[in-house]
Amino acid sequence: MESLIELCDLIAQNPGQFGEKLAWICGRCPPVDLPVLAGSPKVSRSQLNAILAVARFVSKCPNHSDEFPKSLLVAFYGSIPSSFNPNFWPQSFTNDSIVSFFGDFLKYICKACELSPEFSAEVSRFTGVIIISALGCNVNGDIGVSKAILKAMCCHFPPIVPSDADKLITLLLEEFENLVPPEPGTSSHSSPMSVSNVDLLGGGYNDGGDAAEKQRAIVSFEEEPVYRLEKQEMALKLIGNVLDNVSIDPNLLESVRGIVKQQFMSMITFLKIRKRDWSEQGQALKVRINAKLAAYQAAAKLQIKTLASLDLDGKSSKKLLQGALASFIEAAEACLFSVWRKLRACEELFSTLLSGISHAAVARDGQMLRILFIRFKTLVLATCAQADTWGSNHEPMFESVLKTSCEIIQFGWNKDRSPVDTFILGFPIGDRNSYEEEVEQERHITPSLQLNIIRLLADLNSSVKRPEIVDMILPKFIESLEERDAPTPGLKRLRLLDAVARMASLGFEKSYREAVVLMTRSYLSKLAAVGSAESNTAAPEVTTERVETLPAGFLLIARNLITPKLRIDYRQRLLSLCSDVGLAAESKSGKSGADFLGPLLPAVAQICSDFDPTVYVEPSLLKLFRNLWFYIALFGLAPPLQSHHATTKSVSTTLNSVGSMGAIALQAVSGPYMWSADWSSAVHRISQGTPPLVVSSVKWLEDELELNALHNPGSRRGSGNEKAAVSQRTALSAALGGRMEVSAMSTISGVKSTYLLAVAFLEIIRFSSNGGILNVGPSSTASRSAFSCAFEYLKSPGLTQAVSQCLTAIVHRAFETAVAWLEDRMSETGPEAEYRESTLSTHASFLVKNLSERDEHIRDISVNLLNQLRDRFPQILWNSSCLDSLLLSVHNDPPSSVVNDPACVATIRSLYQKTVREWIIVSLSQAPCTSQGLLQEKLCKANTWQKSQPTVEVVSLLSEIKIGVGKNDCWTGTKTANIPAVMAAAAAASGAKLKLTEAFNFEVLSTGMISATAKCNHAGEIAGMRRLYESIGSLDLPALGPGDMVEHMQPKTESFSEVLLTKFVRLLQKFVNVAEKGGEVDKSSFLETCSQATALLLSDLGPDSKSNVESFSQLLRLLCWCPAYILTSDAMETGVFIWTWLVSAAPQLCSLVLAELVDAWLWTVDTKRGLFASEVRCSGPAAKLKPHLVPGEPEALPEKDPVEQILAHRLWLGFFIDRFEVVRHDSVSQLLLLGRLLQGTTKLPWNFSSHPAATGTFFTLMLFGLKFCSCKLQGNTQNLRAGLQLLEDRIYRASLGWFAHQPEWYDMNKNFALCEAQSVSMFVHHLSNEQLDTPQLDSRGRALESGSSSNDVRDQYHPVWGQMESYTVGREKRKQLLLMLCQHEADRLDVWAQPTVKEITSRLKISSEKWVDFARTAFSVDPRIALCLAARFPTNNHLKTEVTQLVQLHILEIRHIPEALPYFVTPKAIDENSTLLQQLPHWAACSITQALEFLTPAYKGHPRVMAYVLRVLESYPPQRVTFFMPQLVQALRYDDEKLVEGYLLRATQRSDIFAHILIWNLQGETCEPESGKDSSAKHAAFLALLPLVRQRIIDGFNEKARDVFRREFDFFDKVTSISGALYPLPKEERRAGIRRELEKIEMQGDDLYLPTAPNKIVKGIQVDSGIPLQSAAKVPIMITFNVADRDGDPNDIKPQACIFKVGDDCRQDVLALQVISLLKDIFEAVGLNLYLFPYGVLPTGPERGIIEVVPNTRSRSQMGETTDGGLYEIFQQDYGPVGSPGFETARENFIISSAGYAVASLLLQPKDRHNGNLLIDSAGRLVHIDFGFILEISPGGNMRFESAHFKLSHEMTQLIDPSGAMKSETWYLFVSLCVKGYLAARRYMDGIINTVLMMLDSGLPCFSRGDPIGNLRKRFHPEMTEREAANYMIRACSDAYNKWTTAGYDLIQYMQQGIEK
Repeated sequence: MESLIELCDLIAQNPGQFGEKLAWICGRCPPVDLPVLAGSPKVSRSQLNAILAVARFVSKCPNHSDEFPKSLLVAFYGSIPSSFNPNFWPQSFTNDSIVSFFGDFLKYICKACELSPEFSAEVSRFTGVIIISALGCNVNGDIGVSKAILKAMCCHFPPIVPSDADKLITLLLEEFENLVPPEPGTSSHSSPMSVSNVDLLGGGYNDGGDAAEKQRAIVSFEEEPVYRLEKQEMALKLIGNVLDNVSIDPNLLESVRGIVKQQFMSMITFLKIRKRDWSEQGQALKVRINAKLAAYQAAAKLQIKTLASLDLDGKSSKKLLQGALASFIEAAEACLFSVWRKLRACEELFSTLLSGISHAAVARDGQMLRILFIRFKTLVLATCAQADTWGSNHEPMFESVLKTSCEIIQFGWNKDRSPVDTFILGFPIGDRNSYEEEVEQERHITPSLQLNIIRLLADLNSSVKRPEIVDMILPKFIESLEERDAPTPGLKRLRLLDAVARMASLGFEKSYREAVVLMTRSYLSKLAAVGSAESNTAAPEVTTERVETLPAGFLLIARNLITPKLRIDYRQRLLSLCSDVGLAAESKSGKSGADFLGPLLPAVAQICSDFDPTVYVEPSLLKLFRNLWFYIALFGLAPPLQSHHATTKSVSTTLNSVGSMGAIALQAVSGPYMWSADWSSAVHRISQGTPPLVVSSVKWLEDELELNALHNPGSRRGSGNEKAAVSQRTALSAALGGRMEVSAMSTISGVKSTYLLAVAFLEIIRFSSNGGILNVGPSSTASRSAFSCAFEYLKSPGLTQAVSQCLTAIVHRAFETAVAWLEDRMSETGPEAEYRESTLSTHASFLVKNLSERDEHIRDISVNLLNQLRDRFPQILWNSSCLDSLLLSVHNDPPSSVVNDPACVATIRSLYQKTVREWIIVSLSQAPCTSQGLLQEKLCKANTWQKSQPTVEVVSLLSEIKIGVGKNDCWTGTKTANIPAVMAAAAAASGAKLKLTEAFNFEVLSTGMISATAKCNHAGEIAGMRRLYESIGSLDLPALGPGDMVEHMQPKTESFSEVLLTKFVRLLQKFVNVAEKGGEVDKSSFLETCSQATALLLSDLGPDSKSNVESFSQLLRLLCWCPAYILTSDAMETGVFIWTWLVSAAPQLCSLVLAELVDAWLWTVDTKRGLFASEVRCSGPAAKLKPHLVPGEPEALPEKDPVEQILAHRLWLGFFIDRFEVVRHDSVSQLLLLGRLLQGTTKLPWNFSSHPAATGTFFTLMLFGLKFCSCKLQGNTQNLRAGLQLLEDRIYRASLGWFAHQPEWYDMNKNFALCEAQSVSMFVHHLSNEQLDTPQLDSRGRALESGSSSNDVRDQYHPVWGQMESYTVGREKRKQLLLMLCQHEADRLDVWAQPTVKEITSRLKISSEKWVDFARTAFSVDPRIALCLAARFPTNNHLKTEVTQLVQLHILEIRHIPEALPYFVTPKAIDENSTLLQQLPHWAACSITQALEFLTPAYKGHPRVMAYVLRVLESYPPQRVTFFMPQLVQALRYDDEKLVEGYLLRATQRSDIFAHILIWNLQGETCEPESGKDSSAKHAAFLALLPLVRQRIIDGFNEKARDVFRREFDFFDKVTSISGALYPLPKEERRAGIRRELEKIEMQGDDLYLPTAPNKIVKGIQVDSGIPLQSAAKVPIMITFNVADRDGDPNDIKPQACIFKVGDDCRQDVLALQVISLLKDIFEAVGLNLYLFPYGVLPTGPERGIIEVVPNTRSRSQMGETTDGGLYEIFQQDYGPVGSPGFETARENFIISSAGYAVASLLLQPKDRHNGNLLIDSAGRLVHIDFGFILEISPGGNMRFESAHFKLSHEMTQLIDPSGAMKSETWYLFVSLCVKGYLAARRYMDGIINTVLMMLDSGLPCFSRGDPIGNLRKRFHPEMTEREAANYMIRACSDAYNKWTTAGYDLIQYMQQGIEK
């Protein structure tokens, strides 16, 4: 139901907008055609809730245009009679639920009827029918639903038509007659006035009347059932409700009066019955009495209503009125003396009767007043005579009498004042009169009558508030106080004093002065009497008067006085009284002055609460303030200044000794406080309204005589008492916090010490009370800093050094107090937090202003305090008012006091400039986004500062400030702005058009001015459009014709803001739609639209805004969400810019903007975008290298570049960190929003991307989390400590989780790499400096708020870490592990960012025990972390051993981790047939290269291992495995169980291409090994197996596959056989012979493909393309085919040349190109711009093969045949002069290709690198071909003449290194690419080695000597760190640089083979 009510209220606010919702609620209501009387339809609870909701809506919007809701209500209202059947209601509905339902329903109906006459008319038709029906049911005894509706009608009575009203009254009267028994001994026709009056003084209510008659009445009352009494009450209430609505027939009205008369007579009789006369007792009697009294109250209310229908001018009405008045008074008197008067029902009846008396008094224009006052006074006196009236503060009957008295007096005052005066003056307040003696003739008690009369008269004055009445009563009170026995206090005197104070507080000048003089005199007289002989025997009231009554009176007056004149007078009087009291108190030996002055302090605090201490104060008043604080200090009344104090030895507990004055002062400083807490609070409030105690501008503290006058001459505390002086100085030193030693105050007298102590108390307490904000005048709304008072003392001339030091120390102590006050309130939120920040801003602004003081000492103190305030509360850096104060102060005119002193003016300006510069630099270093946003806002408003002066000073200050990546000159150390993400966000916030992925550096001023101008322009656009709209009325197009003109002249219904808001919402939604469809969002358009929308929002924030709240919210939401939807770095740049603009220009929107941004961020988490794209396909290299080098199924790459989205998140994160730095100290609500962001981001399961490009962003997020968790040490998050601790654990867990993935690289540019390294370094820096707080855990593993390591909990389950032994120990171990991993990662990234820096690295000095501990800790968190830890340190044997043990111990838990295989699948495990191998059937699939290792002989074909390997291979598509076909063919050598053969045969069934490639490879293997190789039986068996496998494959083909196989192989066999046909021909005829042979070959089908590239479909042969190539004994040929991509456009035909060799073994080239292809994939995966061209090579038979020709290339030797120069000259000829775009592009292409082949050459060691084997393509890229000599072999009988790792000849270095000295940028580019390529290759060392390892027994020449595999592994240098490996590669480059052996080999080739060098 609550949700329906909320929805209903929302609809009522805007019914037009939520019409659908209203219709939905109406649809849930009971149907309109619900039968009224026929049958009994059943309704559901939801229908009842819906009809209630509709009724609520109609009560709020009764005139809504939709009539359907009202028709529903009317229909249901009319159907209520059908609800009297219990079956109508839901089964779960109780009677109470029905009563509640009808109560709410009728309440809404009545409210709607009041507002809508039409609806009222509809409802009135049914009201009578409903009640009559209910009464019928009630009479028949059905008291369920009918009773509920009647009860509801008694409270809420809808309109009724007059005809039904008469019927209803008749029925009710009949029922009432049936319900009421005849009253015994009464006549219904007797007049109420005939009832005998009660004799108040004679006690006529005790037993009066005939006993028998009374007994009959009791019996009659007791015979009435309670339910009939309830029905009587309902009947009377219903009659009264009818009378309120309509006029009824006069006869019926007379009958109503008759039953009312009967009820009154019955009431009086009933109330006279004594409790003991009832036979029924206990709770049953109480229920009956309450029911009867309720019925009588209903009768009394009905009587009041019948008075309203009297003909007031008629004679008969006067008689009726007199009778009614008499009956009211008589009944009231009966109530007053009834035994039931304490019952609430009796009290309410009494109040109703008095209300009737009041109504009767005002009837007939007050003609009954004189009669009334006579009778009413008796009633008032009787009430006052009640003994317990005074004892109750809220005695209801007395309050009712008081209220009625006030009403009658107020009315009578303007009508007939004479009886009023008589009435008031007739109350006795003197001695007992005869009336009192008669009332209390048998009792001797306190005269309560007099006390209550005093109270009554005082309350009358307070309520009526007429000076005439006050002047009438006050003299009587004063006279009574001054009677002969008045000085003897009693209760009466106390009440009189209280009454006098109340009358004085009314503010009538004459009475005020008389009362205050009386009270002041009384207080001083009581003070004088203290200590006298008489005081020892005085009554307790003596002390009460002095301590309670008079102080309370003084406080009451101070609180209620309003007139400024009287408040000023009263302030003077009270302060004078305090001075007199202080002086008098000193003469009271044995008494403390605090007892006398303390009670007055609350009144002084109240009267000073509105006093402005900064205005001019008269010296006389200032001296009174000084005296007050002197005595406050002297008597120890001030609250202690030290919260932590030591015990003072000399302090007396009684504080009554005169000699303990020094102890009193010291205890006043240190505590504890010995007086009332109210006095302490009063001193705090007084401090806020006290001006500085600088009495005179000259020698104000040197006037010893004036200070001495504050001491009583007879006092022993005078200045002559040196001991007391020392004590005062000691107290002063303590108050100053030890800033001044007592010995340094020796020149300060005791009186001066007391005075300075008073100043210290005042100025320090100012700040401890409300933070140091002074009271302000009524005309001022600005807060004022109490520093304005504290500094006032320092301005006095001629101060002695000691006094000046004291005053300076007071200022510093006041500052400390202010800081403590602010820190204590850091956890507050809402208005309290706003006040705290306002206080901080006020103090800072004052200190800024104070820098312009002439006195250098004051300026120095101000600068010091301002800097301390800035450091303690960094939020003021971004406080707009503080920044305004600073910037305005730079170029404002100097103060008048220094205008004539040019040197001083220059000094002040210099000080301001220095302060402003420091301020801006510090703010930029911590939150550069917000700082720039604020500066841009100030620049926008710069022209409004002072139009006559340009802002030259500000410009000069800002012009030198630059920020950017790298080292910053403006600030030092590790600042938030050094975080790359924050700096990138700062660049975006600046509005500068920077490419954030590259290095940038921008000037704050210039970019700020450009952005400020752009913002102003957008604001101007909006303002102009608004004015245009308001002038012409619309933004629509102009009218096109007369008809259109009429249409356009219609009045506008939408405001400008609504129109434009809607348009911008649509525009932004279009951008989102484009992004969601995969389109590219135009950056400039998006920025323009967002900027204009932001300007519109900001222009619409004023209080007179007419924009639609929903549209405003929707646009604000879109501005926050659009960049998140688009999630590109360009969109996020725009987002950061406009978000910074919003929060800077409109701080009130900060929480809204942040809340939306947090929601948007969490949406990206949930939808797995960017940083949270946890899908494997978004993981970078790991996805692109599957399954060859990385485990896992290959997946399609994501549609959107994950790196682009990660960069967007990086920018976004920078903005969040910036906001965190701004709000961490001053906004708990925004902190909680950021906490929600981190909580949602680190929730389980983690969704972080493992893409290496996300490294920096991820660790920046983790740094943000740790920074946030460090807030647990702040005061504003103390109550969140447990949650922050748990969040910190989650951040540690997520951070460690990053290292559950293998270390990867990713390359974009140098700046990006530097930023990544710096991001991780910042995290390491924060982590290493973090102080671990040691929490405890509860029994469920939840962090407690406090704990210690000594009580650490063991064997607990933690929600993050799981089961653990010791949280504290484990936490430290995890931190150390994380630190080590992060440091290693930072070092890795630093190498990648700066690969050419030759740093001398020191290895981590970690003991073997520590490595073991790291492994165990990592494994306990996540086994993958331990495995990746071992991968980071592959040669660490201690680590490897421990990980091996952990894997084997927990093998069942890690079967999903393929990287764990090498730790238990080892040759040793194979030899031992380890049981661990039994887990292989359940193990996750590894990469193909990992599986290949298990096929080597070392694993002996173990069945379990082979089964696993085959399962892995089967899990991948055959086309993925085809790449490793040579290795699989070699695996047949060791396939004793035919398992590999079985897999190959099955794979051929799945893929024809796989089958063809396999057959070609099988055919290529049927050759004998070279001489010297083993031709053992095993090799012979292998060769014999190959044709059998080939035939089995062919036999397994189906008809279609066999046809494809035949055509494919026949076609290329024919092409290959051409070489043999050419051999007999002369060389000059061979080309023609090729053409003849090609013309004979026909294409059979359109599905033939190139064997070297199955994705290329052969479309035909270029018959003229055949070229015979040079060869010693063979005739290789080159033929060009027309090919098209298999998956591309079949008409897109391209040429592809292939070389067909006969007589050459191509298998070694295949192996080399396999490695090159893997390297190419690695380089591409990590984003490295390195070029390799692994052209296709396929052996198709014994010493036969096909080799793809590298397109568009020439060999270097061919170039030399046509050009004499070197490469440098050739490139200039082909691409243009040096420096031209063409040349530089070609040079870059040559560099990236040379670097790529340098890495490949380093690993493969290819030799015979003459210029014939080096190709250069048309783009300038280098390509190596012919890999006949690799690994361990080289030409010339392996003489290894080419000693360089790769060829870098002189002509190559000329192109790569123009400097010739390895100093050029291009050389560094080449080296850095080589280093990065080498580092990237090292990561996949095992995969590359396994690929080569499988070919070890293939008989290839490269394996014919040495240890090729071992040496290959050595060239990877796994034992080296990344920096060491980088240095190794740098040395390799330097060594290859123009090496003489390279040039020598080229010379040999030129001389021997004629190959151009």
